[in-house]
Amino acid sequence: MEDCPTVTEGVGMLGFIGRRLRVLIIEDNQHFRLLLRTVLGSMGVETIHEAHDGEHALALLKDTPVDLLIVDWKMTPLDGLSFVRKLRRDADPVKAAVPVLMVTGHVDAHLLRQARDAGVDDVLAKPLSAKDLIVRISGVMSRSVPFIRCDGYVGPERRRCPDPAFTGLERRHRRNSP
Repeated sequence: MEDCPTVTEGVGMLGFIGRRLRVLIIEDNQHFRLLLRTVLGSMGVETIHEAHDGEHALALLKDTPVDLLIVDWKMTPLDGLSFVRKLRRDADPVKAAVPVLMVTGHVDAHLLRQARDAGVDDVLAKPLSAKDLIVRISGVMSRSVPFIRCDGYVGPERRRCPDPAFTGLERRHRRNSP
């Protein structure tokens, strides 16, 4: 079985889309927001919005179109996972499908499962480097995965690496077939 493809060089790819990219940073720590803004600016991103928590972000998204969300996990009153769950169920399908990169200092297998199940596209551990951020953004923005709406889940396709040896019926296909 081949390994799942990964993005190893993101700088060139992001340079191509950076100027047009509209990013919303959702982070309660003002200093970390400034760090992210600085790194994004150095990558050529010109349109950067900020929100200090998930509620502020949902209000901002009513009138502000974005291409990428960078979301912290631990915030109050609305944390990152709760924000993503609300976003994914938005009535506007374009807004609901905006790619989400979650940043957190609390990475473990349980959180990764929670993030995946909430509809997060990718997770990046703090502290982060500019290179890590560039690679993850490039991966999220260049990945072409279906957006799924079914019972119990709304978000990007969760399977990262299809198993070519799998010969059974796909659960979603079986559930959504007439």
